[in-house]
Amino acid sequence: MRIGSPSRRASVLGVALAVTGAGVAALAPVAVAAPGAPGIRPSFCGHDNRSTPFASYLCAEPGDLLDVRIGDVHPTQPSLGYDEVYYKLGRYTLGKDGINKKFDDWCEADGRTAAATVPPGARLDDPSSFTCELPVGAETADSVALMKTVVIGPGGEPFLTDGHHTLTSFYETPDGGASLHVRLRVQANLSNLPRQTFWDEMKAHKWVYLRDPEGNQVAVNKLPTSLGLANFADDRYRSLLYFGRDIGYAQNGLPFQEFYWGSWARDAEPIDLADWNPNDLDNYLATVKSLTEAMTALPKAAVVASGFTAADLGALDQWNDGSAADKGEFNKLSKPYSNAKPGKLAYALEYKRAHGLG
Repeated sequence: MRIGSPSRRASVLGVALAVTGAGVAALAPVAVAAPGAPGIRPSFCGHDNRSTPFASYLCAEPGDLLDVRIGDVHPTQPSLGYDEVYYKLGRYTLGKDGINKKFDDWCEADGRTAAATVPPGARLDDPSSFTCELPVGAETADSVALMKTVVIGPGGEPFLTDGHHTLTSFYETPDGGASLHVRLRVQANLSNLPRQTFWDEMKAHKWVYLRDPEGNQVAVNKLPTSLGLANFADDRYRSLLYFGRDIGYAQNGLPFQEFYWGSWARDAEPIDLADWNPNDLDNYLATVKSLTEAMTALPKAAVVASGFTAADLGALDQWNDGSAADKGEFNKLSKPYSNAKPGKLAYALEYKRAHGLG
């Protein structure tokens, strides 16, 4: 089935276009996995019988909350900011939280807000060993809006369009791995499209990012085919931008938002990164501060990357949202690992130190 007229396109993409903006508030989540099994034709959609390892995803509809094995998902970007993943793994394995943040992150990703009870011995790969604040079926528009997203591609293959860092962290954590399950919100089902038409649609909706860390074009057949740090290049600019959240810009739901800012940091050279040391806390903090100050100094109409303006990419009106450096998000980021509540950078650096990754 090819997508033809605009009206036909809307019927195929369905909620996919609405969930990227304010329309998510009107979403009525369907908290079930799509039926079907390899080699069995789902009873309610128009697919022919076929044998595919992704048959259980074939009939997922836009807005469904789809139970996915994370080893099945196909990335739509060639790189990760490794330091973001190192922060998460540091928080999960070296953390000082009363409840390990990995359970909060999993519950949020699953559409259920945060962890509620986590007894000793609970494991991420055994969801029956802990509980989330919302039970399955009680999701809200707000909780669904925070979920990671997927587009169903040819043969039912799930293509991840948001959540690469979070799911890779689940993949790499000791009680995670490829067989870990989590639900993803379905943006669109394009499984009936020929592969080339599928990629044309993905590009048209900017659901794929095809630049490597140096800005070179990446062909779709060169994208990683599964999660795991080893499958991705390390984009240090993307790492830098992650730590600038709510200091220089706010997330606004635009796919690959930090990559566009990262390409600006690389190509426009708003600050000199020659002396940036990503293994020294004070140096890293100073670099984040300089870059985010340059971000907030941009005119809102200034084009940053790929036609997106500073306003499109969520640039804040004031650095650190108007707070002094010893307050607000920058102050939180600045806390060393020795603090009772270390900052994200401190966790990333401590994880790298502990694992010889510096």
